[in-house]
Amino acid sequence: MFSQIRPAIVMILLFSALTGVIYPLAITGIAQAVMARTANGSLVVNNGAVVGSTLIGQAFGGETYFHGRPSATNTADPNDATKTIDAPYNAANSSGSNFGPTSQKLHDRVKTDVEALGGSPDKPVPADAVTTSASGLDPDISPAFARLQASRVAAARKLPEDRLQALVTSAIQHPVLGLFGEPRVNVLALNLELDRLAAK
Repeated sequence: MFSQIRPAIVMILLFSALTGVIYPLAITGIAQAVMARTANGSLVVNNGAVVGSTLIGQAFGGETYFHGRPSATNTADPNDATKTIDAPYNAANSSGSNFGPTSQKLHDRVKTDVEALGGSPDKPVPADAVTTSASGLDPDISPAFARLQASRVAAARKLPEDRLQALVTSAIQHPVLGLFGEPRVNVLALNLELDRLAAK
């Protein structure tokens, strides 16, 4: 009987070592050698401090910053653990809203957001301005949504709008090889450039 168990034990130990230790270490080493910044979370450093990641969106409030798309993430209600409360861009609880097209709550929120952005049937707003992403952590917005916000930010910061429109244009990331993905603007990077512009 031991002659049958022994090979099984050896194989378990061998493949545990291969797949649980050697392979992860090899992949980690290759990632650190070839693309260390990406492997370490694409962190953004400003004035010597980590202020975020290019891969995870953040909630920017107030009129003086560009805002990301709406986020449907939530967290446990501190007053009742059986319930949740809205917590935009909660990276510990990535999720979408899961509301369907017949949801009245979704309809009301989108309608309120469209009105707040000055949208109307004759003046539609970009879809990402009023819809959440599947993760709730999308770090990018469309150039159209960024341009839509430029007048608000310019007025709040008392800067010429054309300078902010030029800032948005310079922040646009184009599709990889001109084929993969959509033109996009990273909100954190744009707001950091905005702070640098305002400091001049």
